[in-house]
Amino acid sequence: MATPDLSYAIGLPPEEAIRYFESKGFAIGFKWQDVWAEAHAKAFTVAGVTKLDVLTDIRDALSDALKNGATLADFQLRLQPLLEAKGWWGKGRIIDQATGEIYGKRLNPRRLETIFRTNMQSAYMAGRFQTQLASAEQRPFWEYVAVMDSRTRPAHRSLHGRVFRYDDPFWRTFYPPNGWNCRCRVRTRSARDMEQLGLFESSSEGRLETVEQPIDRQGNTKPAVAFNDPVTGKRFMSDAGFGFNPGQAAYQPDLSRYPPELVQQYLLEQSAR
Repeated sequence: MATPDLSYAIGLPPEEAIRYFESKGFAIGFKWQDVWAEAHAKAFTVAGVTKLDVLTDIRDALSDALKNGATLADFQLRLQPLLEAKGWWGKGRIIDQATGEIYGKRLNPRRLETIFRTNMQSAYMAGRFQTQLASAEQRPFWEYVAVMDSRTRPAHRSLHGRVFRYDDPFWRTFYPPNGWNCRCRVRTRSARDMEQLGLFESSSEGRLETVEQPIDRQGNTKPAVAFNDPVTGKRFMSDAGFGFNPGQAAYQPDLSRYPPELVQQYLLEQSAR
């Protein structure tokens, strides 16, 4: 199995990603829709895992992967014996034999890969956001970067190379990841970079709207922010449940509302604690 492409994280202080992940509490939900959007930034959850000890096993394995650079194979090797011993490995739902009540969904390699990729990506992006925000005074222009290979979805490809200021509302919703297995990232640029590379600043002013986004096959919806892209003429939306900035949602106060020099001071104080 392939591991996530985290090469862009070189130079990122891992402490920021680890701090983000370990600051999370726990949330129980049978369906992935039960813990929605910004709630993921503050609570760790796995759809269908309703036992706290199993949820703790998975969280501990992810935390270890962040700290020690473990691969997806390492993650699975650690978890599979634990899940097998507790009856949570395999396919299908877990049923209480006494009551007939369904109380969980078993885990398998495919589900573990999704859990690993999504949580690692969100943690690195949250840490990266904090680091970039602290240097926004020198590098205030943020460029959306897609991987641009055969697996890049067209909607994400359409944003590649687009530049918005760090305080543009666009980033409150569309700072990566923007969906399951999203590999997009953000690169910061200085005013000199913009001039030398011939880059142009975009703006989301007047182009963000709240729409009802389908969240399941039954036709249920939830409000979500969409970006009406003037370049493509199409509406860009994150996958259902991903329309939020993990680094922004996880921290209080909302650092994006403050000048970069105050943000830098705040982060330095937090890291010293």
